[in-house]
Amino acid sequence: MNDLKPRAAIEEELRGNGISVESISLGESVSLVYLTSFPDVQPDHGEVGRAVKAFLELSEGEWDPKTVEATILRSDDDVQATWTLEAEWIRGYNEYRLDDYELTDRVLDSIESEDAQ
Repeated sequence: MNDLKPRAAIEEELRGNGISVESISLGESVSLVYLTSFPDVQPDHGEVGRAVKAFLELSEGEWDPKTVEATILRSDDDVQATWTLEAEWIRGYNEYRLDDYELTDRVLDSIESEDAQ
């Protein structure tokens, strides 16, 4: 992935996994904001999993994994939750040091619902 297109490639991969991207910022980490298809009190774990899957698929190519800080919106100004996918977890998964269950547990444990705060 060249330096001019990483954001577009990330957005394309996320949209291909059914994630409605609102914004993506790249820096030391990836800041992702997306609109949920499930505007309930708690985030839909399947939808979070599809977003994680997109980043795992990207890491199989030329993308060097970065920590992902995701914000889930119910609507424009209504935050449902946040979650994190650490770069080290992506590397650990790709190097078979973490299995599906361990990675899933770490991501789900990182979820912070706005209603719970």
